[in-house]
Amino acid sequence: MMDHAVLKYWMALKSIAGIGNVLFPALLERFGSAPAVFDASVSDLKEVEGVSKETALAIVDFKDWDKVKAELELIKKYHFNIVTYHDDLYPQQLLNIYDRPPYIYVGGKLMKEDINIAIVGSRAASTYGKYTTERISRELALQGITVVSGMARGIDSAAHRGAITAHGRTIAILGSGLDVIYPPENKSLFADILQTGAVISEFPLGTPPRPSNFPARNRIISGMSYGVVIVEAGEKSGSLITARLALEQGREVFAVPGSIDSSGSRGTHKLIKQGAKLIENTDDILEEILPQIERTTPLQTPSVSPFPEINEERFKSSSAVEQKILSLMSPKRIHIDDLISFSGLTSGDVLRTVTTLELKGMIQQYPGKFFTIKK
Repeated sequence: MMDHAVLKYWMALKSIAGIGNVLFPALLERFGSAPAVFDASVSDLKEVEGVSKETALAIVDFKDWDKVKAELELIKKYHFNIVTYHDDLYPQQLLNIYDRPPYIYVGGKLMKEDINIAIVGSRAASTYGKYTTERISRELALQGITVVSGMARGIDSAAHRGAITAHGRTIAILGSGLDVIYPPENKSLFADILQTGAVISEFPLGTPPRPSNFPARNRIISGMSYGVVIVEAGEKSGSLITARLALEQGREVFAVPGSIDSSGSRGTHKLIKQGAKLIENTDDILEEILPQIERTTPLQTPSVSPFPEINEERFKSSSAVEQKILSLMSPKRIHIDDLISFSGLTSGDVLRTVTTLELKGMIQQYPGKFFTIKK
């Protein structure tokens, strides 16, 4: 995590009117650091494309340091963290979107190993929609996938609960400050998510859930995920915005079919007609995201192969956890419970790792949660 002495300059710079998510990194690149931006002259600042005279003067004349200090103290009080795009824990997929937030407020715990799939849909969800969402989310979590959603009523809440039921990881992206729980009835869900994953926002503490915040929130939901699953969406659903953003960001879009008589299925059926992948089970999702996993997880050669009898480039991994799992495996089948027991790792770590290894084509799964090295 970034030292607070430097972080205060990031927060101050982001708070200045006219400095958005695109101009912020341009200023850091031009001057080398956030503190250096505040030391720059008006004329030097105006040389950066997009910086007006008014914005340059606002930077030079910035005096609202007490407000920044007060927010840092609140963050400490609530045990939240700020993760910048220079930090290792900043979601890897989110780094690649055009207007990534310079930093995010985080409650709970982010993990570099997270393989994120988003599940979103209607707030006015049907019983079928909520049941299907919980089932898909639970099955993904059992495969070690981290379920991302927006903690809204309906489908979003069901997605988080499904992952929690499976003792898996889930991440909620808010359209408000982390200290403003919305909807208010999700207070207990908020607390449960903090125990099993993380809650994220790009908005300062105290920010209310304004309608304009949610499209911005949606781009983070899709941006930090390998794919987005839409479950129940009307023709004007906000979930369709998330689907469009996902396509613009190069993410996969999946849709769960519903009844042809249900108005809540019109949006998802429209997505399917437009090319979204119709899904019937979690295998449909995992098979489709394999190419993205391979592109964003380059394999490196370790100094010693964990299985000297198989010396192929495709079996070599830079991850110590992956090496530990692979060292326990052979062409003979081994059960997931034995991998957990022998490795000494948590069940969540083992499930995430075997899912990654399977998607990389390094191991093969058999019915009953048995695994072997893939030849």
